[in-house]
Amino acid sequence: MKSLRLILSNPRYFGPAWAFASLNILFGTWAIYIPMVKEDLGIDKATLGIALFFLSFGVFTVFPVASRIVNYLGVGRATWYGILGLCLTALFPLMANSFLTLALALFFFGSANGLLDIAMNTLVTEIEKEDKQNFMSASHGFFSLGGVLAGLGSFLILVFENRMLHMIAAVILVLSVNLIFSKRYLHIKAAPVEKEPFSFRNFKPLLLLGVVSFVVMASEGAIVDWSGLFLKEVSLAPEALWGAGFLGFQITMTLGRFLGDAISARIGSVRIVALGSSIAIAGYLCVLAGHTYMAILGFALTGLGFSVIIPELFRIGGNVKGVESSQGVAFIAGSGYSGFLLGPVILGFLAEQYSLNTSFSVLLTGVVVVLFTSLLMRKNRIRKN
Repeated sequence: MKSLRLILSNPRYFGPAWAFASLNILFGTWAIYIPMVKEDLGIDKATLGIALFFLSFGVFTVFPVASRIVNYLGVGRATWYGILGLCLTALFPLMANSFLTLALALFFFGSANGLLDIAMNTLVTEIEKEDKQNFMSASHGFFSLGGVLAGLGSFLILVFENRMLHMIAAVILVLSVNLIFSKRYLHIKAAPVEKEPFSFRNFKPLLLLGVVSFVVMASEGAIVDWSGLFLKEVSLAPEALWGAGFLGFQITMTLGRFLGDAISARIGSVRIVALGSSIAIAGYLCVLAGHTYMAILGFALTGLGFSVIIPELFRIGGNVKGVESSQGVAFIAGSGYSGFLLGPVILGFLAEQYSLNTSFSVLLTGVVVVLFTSLLMRKNRIRKN
């Protein structure tokens, strides 16, 4: 918990961590109203799915240029502008009066989301370099806490009885806190790196990191979408326990991220990826055992294992020799989002054609690949913090 104490006791670290929370507070608040927006616009699930695709499209559109924007503005200012953009565009989807305006609104919301994602992860990477302090994992823990705050904010539906007032309240919360703490990081710029001509030697570490990011985020997306159905249809759990797997996954994910920095500082970034993937493998074996309570334990163990991997990938990606930190972070983020979006779709197809057991067996195989990939990362001597 050292990194959590560091964040809570020092404004220099709290500011970037609150940027992580901000993203999920606004995204989670929007997610609360998705069913209402669908009903008000009179669109079906397929049409809603197309609209939501534009949110992802906005994220992917900004990824290729995000590192240039971050380097041009400076990582501190890029983070602040990303927050401003997110606060503005978060209002757009709730103002939509047709499918077309909803799709456009989600595209801009996604673009702001993508820019802030790259900027804030690069910002933490740069502060870690300057201060020789690890708090990347705890910052991702604040992202998880942002989702919790958004979930608790669902009780405000009865208070405001107006979705725009609810979102405006969330925006005011996010903006006011960031306004106080942003001055602590506005001046920060990415440290210059010694650029080298393109070579596979430089690209290979990022390729390995991208594979890990894709697999882990695909698993996260699959558990979010499919854990309840697995407990219902495979483990034959009672209805009261259908959400227990997802809840256990989220709790251990948050806890693990607050513990991850101290473990990383002790054993190193690459070893913690191997440790996390080993725990996730044990988790999937418990899930595939089929018993309800073993499956719930398995989902919790998987969340604990995955909790430390993605923050470490951003840390490692921002420190690859000969690659600018913003470019490394953008590559990891792009690979991860691809997995998060495609994973549930692929797993759904496998579940339909074969079974949910087959789908989760594929996820287990993917994590085994992550374990072996971590050994390759270590062999390639990626710079550790």
